[in-house]
Amino acid sequence: MTKAGQSTITITKNLAAPAANTASAAGLLKILVATQATGSAVQWADASVSAEAGASKSKQPYWVTLSDTQTKIYDANAVVRYLYRIWALPQEERFSIEQLLEWEEKTLCGIPTDKEVETVVSSAEPKIAAIRAKGDNSSVSAVDAVLFGSLYYALSNAKNNTLSKYPALQKWYSQLVSSEAIVSVLPVYSANVVSVLVRAEATAENRKVNGSVALDLNPSGIVLPKEGEKNVLITSALPYVNNVPHLGNIIGSTLSADVFARYSRARGNNTLYICGTDEYGTTTEIKAFEENLTCQELCDKYHALHKDVYDWFNLSFDYFGRTTTEKQTEIVQSIFLKCYENGYISEDITEQPFCETCSRFLADRFVEGTCPKCGYEDARGDQCDGCGGVYNATELINPRCKIDNSTPVVRDSKHLFLDLDKLQPRCEEFIRKASSEGVWSANGLAITNNWLKKGMQPRCITRDLKWGVPIPLDGFDKKVFYVWFDACIGYPSITANYTDQWEKWWKNPENVKLYQFMGKDNVLFHTIVFPSTEIATGDEWTLLHHISSCEYLNYESGKFSKSRGVGVFGNNARDTGVPSDVWRYYLLSCRPETSDTLFTWNDFVARNNSELLANLGNFCNRVVKFLDANTKYAGVLPAPDLSRIAPGADTPDRRLTDDVNVLVARYIEQMDAVHIRSGLRTAMDISARGNLYLQESRLDNSLFSDQRAQCDTVLAVAANLIYLLGALLHPFMPITSASIARQLNAPERIITDTFELELGAGHVIAQAEYLFTRIDEKKIDEWRAKFSGAPGEADAKDSKPKKDKKSKKDKANPATSAVSS
Repeated sequence: MTKAGQSTITITKNLAAPAANTASAAGLLKILVATQATGSAVQWADASVSAEAGASKSKQPYWVTLSDTQTKIYDANAVVRYLYRIWALPQEERFSIEQLLEWEEKTLCGIPTDKEVETVVSSAEPKIAAIRAKGDNSSVSAVDAVLFGSLYYALSNAKNNTLSKYPALQKWYSQLVSSEAIVSVLPVYSANVVSVLVRAEATAENRKVNGSVALDLNPSGIVLPKEGEKNVLITSALPYVNNVPHLGNIIGSTLSADVFARYSRARGNNTLYICGTDEYGTTTEIKAFEENLTCQELCDKYHALHKDVYDWFNLSFDYFGRTTTEKQTEIVQSIFLKCYENGYISEDITEQPFCETCSRFLADRFVEGTCPKCGYEDARGDQCDGCGGVYNATELINPRCKIDNSTPVVRDSKHLFLDLDKLQPRCEEFIRKASSEGVWSANGLAITNNWLKKGMQPRCITRDLKWGVPIPLDGFDKKVFYVWFDACIGYPSITANYTDQWEKWWKNPENVKLYQFMGKDNVLFHTIVFPSTEIATGDEWTLLHHISSCEYLNYESGKFSKSRGVGVFGNNARDTGVPSDVWRYYLLSCRPETSDTLFTWNDFVARNNSELLANLGNFCNRVVKFLDANTKYAGVLPAPDLSRIAPGADTPDRRLTDDVNVLVARYIEQMDAVHIRSGLRTAMDISARGNLYLQESRLDNSLFSDQRAQCDTVLAVAANLIYLLGALLHPFMPITSASIARQLNAPERIITDTFELELGAGHVIAQAEYLFTRIDEKKIDEWRAKFSGAPGEADAKDSKPKKDKKSKKDKANPATSAVSS
């Protein structure tokens, strides 16, 4: 069928021209091909000036009016049916055509022709083959017009190796596209649609990235110190296995250390991050007794729980171990024997609470009573939770056994002491040097100096317990090392479980810098006790270089309390459904670096919505979506006008570059000094500066159409700034950083000293992803109620301490809290 019947139609253009990859554009091409093939005439009208069209409320980009009846038709296939007079054809022929048009409408039109080319052509191949097998292929039929309109975008942009797999379709297309009818309408079609670029697939092959900035996130093999490089050894305080870590524990040590470890790696430093669970001691025995488990069973349970929490928070330990290992026993005993042989261990008799009902000495956590310093009624045997004071267990007022609540008696027990008084001069020399070179945190240095002023005294390093490292001396077979003596030794022993070459890290002071992270209650052990123990061995240990100690993170109006269900613990954070990166961001943005800080749900939600979503998320999404649009760049990064970003240029692009370089220098200075909260704020300032740059540059469709060269520069600069931001934010929000790299189709990158254009012209990005989602403010009250504890419950351990006039002075040989946060 060549010409079914000549007609005259009017195509009225309404709204904006359709994009070439849309169904509207395909419909327009169907109509144009059909009019030419049937010898029909086409007139054009504009709805904005046409009086008859003005009354229409159509949202379509065009419609067709039949001249003979003035009927408006909005469906392209209906226009084709009209032009070819399909209703007048023999029933069998009409039925065959309608079957094909129905398939086109229901199946072919449902496949995105710009994204699933292979699916489109593979679906059409058998239909086209069947059409060609029926006979006359010399003219353009109604089916040809419809299928050509639907398939044109996909076929005109398909690669030759794709079409060659479908011979019937390829031959049909080649014949039609060179036919007189279609050759004559394609220029008209092109003039009335918006050109759409073909979206290339984002692959490693079409990257244009400076390879020297790629960050290797998964190095193979064991990490060992390297000659001539900066070797950084990082530890975070070993968490006790007797409970689930709460947000204060996490920000106080493990998360803060993780941020610095990620930053150190991103700066190209050879970095090892070690942590693990602290598993020996009284608290383990008590918790095991309460849960009716053996100590080993309890440790296994809580070690796995801790590991699960830290995995969810994406903590990048090179090795997360534990202290209940043969290596721990071996290294602790070796260190002790060297201290003993060098004359820094002494014996003495101490008075210890003894429970006659249990027939056992009560180590510190097995006895409770009233604090001799402040009157707090539920003070532990070694330290008061009310005032933080330390003392001997025998100083407790009204002591009671934690197991059976009976009143203990005082008996003598022989113990071993580390003679810290003999080590004070060498310890002070170490502190003066390390605190200056390593720039210790202010509170860490203040706490250390306060202890030095009091004078270092011999400290008991043994306890009457079963669960601990055995003492390798005759006469002490029923005792173990006290946890504060062996817990810090867990750092080298955990490293020894990671590699037999652990001494290359721990006995290499000339080539390794040791950074340690903890809460302020653990400073003493890391700045005085552990270094003094290392000094006492006579070995050349890698001593502390920098200490980063946090104050306390409080919850809403008080403390975190597991017993009352108050506050958010590690597993609770995951249960909220809020991504771990948002939790990381919030905790780090209120990290208690210089004073106590407060977690509040109002602030948590506000920071997500106003900082992450409105600042960072908006900047990245706006740029990537603009680049991704098929009507603009189709994912291909344009070439910038380098004169606009050259030094001295008076342009928004150069001003942005200068401002960002100042901020990057500040960020590096802050992070090198372990001012983590400040570093995060500076990174977010760079994001805010990027948003301002887009506003100053007026990035929109008009800039693209009217000032293309300037638009190209803005997009090239902004995309590269996002790439830099991904690196700067990697230490804080690793999943977000990975998403940015994925969207940019680039490897995650190192942190460089300056802002450079590392993504080159022609680089193909991937498609946009949402970095963050808005949190409904209704969740504030829901979460606050959920984590506020049961109404009316009281927790004596969190009550306000009571003053007691009978308080005694602290004795010289207190038993202190274990090395955990």
